[in-house]
Amino acid sequence: MKRRNTTAVLGTAAALLITLQSAPDAWADRTNTSSSSRSASGGRSGQNITVQTKVRTTVNGATSTAKTGSLTSADTNWTPPACWYEPAFSPKELKASLDSLRKYNPFGLGNMVADMYDAYFKDGDPYKNYNLDKQGEGMFWAAVVNPNREDDPEASLCDKPPFWVENGDTPDEPLALTPQVLAEYAYDELPVPDTEIEMKPADASTVNLPTWVWLDQAKFKKVSVTASLPGTGLSATTTAEPVSLHIEPGTSDAQTFPASGDCTMNADGSIGEPYTTGKANETPPCGVTYLRSTGSGGSYGLKATVTWKISWTSTTGEGGDLPNGTFGTTQNVTVREIQSVNR
Repeated sequence: MKRRNTTAVLGTAAALLITLQSAPDAWADRTNTSSSSRSASGGRSGQNITVQTKVRTTVNGATSTAKTGSLTSADTNWTPPACWYEPAFSPKELKASLDSLRKYNPFGLGNMVADMYDAYFKDGDPYKNYNLDKQGEGMFWAAVVNPNREDDPEASLCDKPPFWVENGDTPDEPLALTPQVLAEYAYDELPVPDTEIEMKPADASTVNLPTWVWLDQAKFKKVSVTASLPGTGLSATTTAEPVSLHIEPGTSDAQTFPASGDCTMNADGSIGEPYTTGKANETPPCGVTYLRSTGSGGSYGLKATVTWKISWTSTTGEGGDLPNGTFGTTQNVTVREIQSVNR
């Protein structure tokens, strides 16, 4: 009963700690705002303290100049992690955090919150004197919230106060940082090109005549993100490879090619085939024929969604596949009717 009450008090104290205190100096090296690498943010998950992650993500590939979007898992039962635990404080850093809290002490709250933490980390329940006698032998691990999912209800699952882990040990905690968690976080950081398809005719389609659809192979290439934990040699690289395009005409008065609307990747990395003169009456490998005009001022919303195959590797030799990801956009298509064309 005493332990449960202590944890509850720590939760409330953690919320106050974040309100009263900025990140200690020990966190200063955990922020990177360069264009090629970024890290998650600290904050609060429910009533529990969270810290800014040390994990770094670096994009590899040729998407730096392209419009980018975030993938949606094709498996509706799976999402990247909303939170995890990772090494956050050495014993000295933890003590320094509480000492600095006492110095910022409006209305006595700093002392009150620090005293609550002392009961947990200093007075032997469950730790003694912040584990200062174990400096260099381990770290206190703390909760991190994925900045892409801070509003996800599952972000509140990491509700434990910081806990001690010896160097080289694997915490007995399902949400502890592992190579796979790194890979799944990298999944959330994958930048994929905006799915803006090429069409011919480009300005306006014609009733009963096929519109050719294709994607440029130079734009849709593999892209990868490496997530790493500095100082540990631990990293995982998640790679997305485009495999197919699915088109939805935006109306039931249309016929897609193929009939499924799924256009597969060509050997050269392109999807579909650009229209060339003389193919007006041929069936495109990827395209759509509209059977009814949009009328004056109207348009159909043609949705194009690319499916990306996702895989990962790590410095530990672990790896495998993650659920396919999808990213799509909608383009307005005007369809005109030429009276001389037989329907």
